[in-house]
Amino acid sequence: MDGWLGCTHVMQDVFCVTLLNREMALRACGFIVFRRLAGCIPPPDNIEYLLLQTSYGTHHWTPPKGHVDPGEDDLTTALRETKEEAGLGAEQLQVIDGFVQELRYKVRGRPKEVLYWLAELRDPGTAVALSDEHQDYRWARLEDACSLAQYKDLQDTLRAAHRHLEVQRDKQR
Repeated sequence: MDGWLGCTHVMQDVFCVTLLNREMALRACGFIVFRRLAGCIPPPDNIEYLLLQTSYGTHHWTPPKGHVDPGEDDLTTALRETKEEAGLGAEQLQVIDGFVQELRYKVRGRPKEVLYWLAELRDPGTAVALSDEHQDYRWARLEDACSLAQYKDLQDTLRAAHRHLEVQRDKQR
């Protein structure tokens, strides 16, 4: 394919772009949304993560995420997709500094990259409003969220988010 990068003919250019697009990873962005439960539950067990169940395919569970639109930056994509898929807008979320995770995997043989930021739901009682892409949602504590998530890289990301929150809590003491 390297020989095609310097192509000058129209048909070669189209072929070159086609080959590059086949190899380029699909890119998606989203948020690991969490809420803190008030009451007598001590940290870190007072944290629940939002997972959405897809209404297609194997009906897997995932945090809100979606594909980057042309000209859109990654964080804007994460905010847009969280609003579209869960009904939670930027005004309802507090993005947590210092956390972003990138997952890389294949979907139907094509590489995919997903960036997840961490965001706290400002009001834990805020209702989730699902899009047609999802059939259910759950707020789950870490281990239950990991059981729902099924994929090791997503489980690792949820655990990394939880550790990040624990470290932040310990710094505030």
